[in-house]
Amino acid sequence: MNNLKEVYKYREMIFNLVRKDLRTRYKGSFLGFLWTFVNPLLQLVVYTLVFSTIMRVNVDKFYIYLFVALVPWIFFTSSIQGGATSILSGADLIKKIYFPRLVLPIAVTSAAFMNMVFSMIIVFIALIISGIGLSWHIVYLPVIMVLEYFFALGMAFIFSALNVYFRDLEHILGIVTMAWFYGTPIVYTIDMVPEQYLGFFYLNPMTHMIDAYRDILYYHQVPDFSTLSSIVAFSIIFVVIGYVLFQKLQRHFVEEL
Repeated sequence: MNNLKEVYKYREMIFNLVRKDLRTRYKGSFLGFLWTFVNPLLQLVVYTLVFSTIMRVNVDKFYIYLFVALVPWIFFTSSIQGGATSILSGADLIKKIYFPRLVLPIAVTSAAFMNMVFSMIIVFIALIISGIGLSWHIVYLPVIMVLEYFFALGMAFIFSALNVYFRDLEHILGIVTMAWFYGTPIVYTIDMVPEQYLGFFYLNPMTHMIDAYRDILYYHQVPDFSTLSSIVAFSIIFVVIGYVLFQKLQRHFVEEL
């Protein structure tokens, strides 16, 4: 609790780091902050062309089915990939002044979360234009987003700490996230997975996350109890594991940096 209170005392530093990230991420580019919206839209176009015209997925308004899953996935991968390099990127700052090292992965994950919040505006517009629209079930969306935030934060804690000692991890993560993407029902339906592999797919926390987003935004229904309980369990377990591991490994960060 003392460590968490200390992090809270440095909340202004977190806010400033998040603000800096949002301002400088696309600094110097022609579209600037608009890339927050353009990036998921371009990915949506590519995946829609591939999986609705070439590798056909028989889903009504597939582009919406894909979009409501793609935005939270981009947040997740941005968090773990950015989190993995957060300590190494902040090495000079760590060597110069004291502050809770947890601040760095928290700031990266929070900046990625803000990008997801902004991207959700485009998702809402797409839902309305497509005719699917919005329903009262959207009240559950902030709950799922916050739970995913804690899950992603736990993963960011784990990878940021491990990457200080195993520098190859940030390169391996690119392959891991690609495999994780195709191991999550984003560009296909869970019904397409052979029955003997379903147990493996439901061990994947992101399967439950994506199901919840689709239930709320695409199907206009309340996520079932098993989905919600799995999301809560995964979020708590991974943020606790990540926190404990980070606290243990951070003792020797300065020597490794």
